[in-house]
Amino acid sequence: MRIGMVCPYSFDVPGGVQAHVLQLAEVMRARGHTVSVLAPASPHVTLPDYVVSAGRAVPIPYNGSVARLQFSPAVHGRVRRWLAEGDFDVLHLHEPNAPSLSMWALRIAEGPIVATFHTSTTRSLTLNLFQGVLRPWHEKIVGRIAVSDLARRWQMEALGSDAVEIPNGVDVASFSTAPLLEGYPRPGKTVLFLGRYDESRKGMAVLLEALPRLVERFADLEVLILGRGDESQLRSQAGDLAGHLRFLGQADDAEKASALRSADVYCAPNLGGESFGIVLVEAMAAGTAVVASNLDAFRRVLADGEAGLLVDVGDSAALADGLITMLADDELRQRYITAATAAVQRYDWSVVASQILRVYETVARAGAKVEVAG
Repeated sequence: MRIGMVCPYSFDVPGGVQAHVLQLAEVMRARGHTVSVLAPASPHVTLPDYVVSAGRAVPIPYNGSVARLQFSPAVHGRVRRWLAEGDFDVLHLHEPNAPSLSMWALRIAEGPIVATFHTSTTRSLTLNLFQGVLRPWHEKIVGRIAVSDLARRWQMEALGSDAVEIPNGVDVASFSTAPLLEGYPRPGKTVLFLGRYDESRKGMAVLLEALPRLVERFADLEVLILGRGDESQLRSQAGDLAGHLRFLGQADDAEKASALRSADVYCAPNLGGESFGIVLVEAMAAGTAVVASNLDAFRRVLADGEAGLLVDVGDSAALADGLITMLADDELRQRYITAATAAVQRYDWSVVASQILRVYETVARAGAKVEVAG
C-alpha cells in the first residue's frame, strides 16, 4: 500500500504528534508499505529520506500553546505537487483542524482520506471563524480516528461526526530496555519532569511549590528536568533549592527513554490541555512509577489510578503528598509499576499500527486512489 501522511507541526522541535507520525511511518514501512510524510521543516533539520519538507514554519498560538505551523498560501503548490506525485492509496492527515499542512491537504485532495484527531480543544479560533468553510472539507474524510475518548467526544460535539478510538503508540521494548543515564541509579531519590517547563499548563510552578516538602523529607532528592525553557529563570524561582534541580535540556527519544528508566518517579503536574498523555505511557513502558494530575486524559491512561497515583490538579500540597508516598514506599511503588507494565501493552505499536492499518484497508477497499481535486 502507498501511504501519504501529513504532519501539521514542524520537525524543527520535538513533539508528540511529530513522534507519532514518524513512528507510525517506520512501523508501516517495516511491514512492507511505501510511506511518504509531508511536514514543515527548516533546511538545517536532518529528516528521514521518506519525509518531504514543505518549508519553514512560523510560531502560531494553538491549543493553549505555541505551535510551529505552515499556513502560507505559498505552500498550496507544494502540497498539490506532493499529492500528484505520490500515487497514494491512502492519505492520512493528522490534526486537520490545525491551521497548517493537513488543512491544506484536506482542501486539495479527494479519495481515501483518513484523519487522526489528537487534541480535544474547544478554543480553536480557526474552527470558530471558519467552521462553515471547513465542514465541506471534513465531509471528505472517510476514516476518522481519535487518540482518546476526550478527542472522540470533542469531535462529535464540535464537528458532528464520530471516530474510532485508537490510542497513540509506543515502542514498549525500546523504553523497557533503555540504558540508564550515566551515574544511575544514584543513592538518593530521583523525580523526573518532562516537557516545556516555561509553559504554565505543564505545571512546573506546582512542582516548585511542592519542592520544599519533598526536600524536607528526602534531603538528597534530585529533580531531573528534560525539555525546553529558561533554565536561569527557573533556578531563580527555585531559590535556595535550585541545587536539587538537574537540567538535561532537550533530548532525543533515546535520551528520554534513559531518563525515564533512571528516575524513581515520573511527575506530570499538568494543569490541562491534554487529550492523551503519551509521556505517561512512555513512563509506564520504562517501568517507572507515575504521579500525575487527575486530568481526564491521564486518568484514562492510568486505568483510573490503578497504574499510577493521581493527585488533585494544581494542588501543590496534594502533589507533595503523592510524591512522598510513592518515593517512601518501595512496595507500593512496585505494585503501581507491575500494574502499569500490564496496562501499557495495549499501547505498543504492534497493536496500535494493526488497528490503524485496518482503517486504511477499509477506506481503500474500493480501489480508488488519492487525487488532486479539480
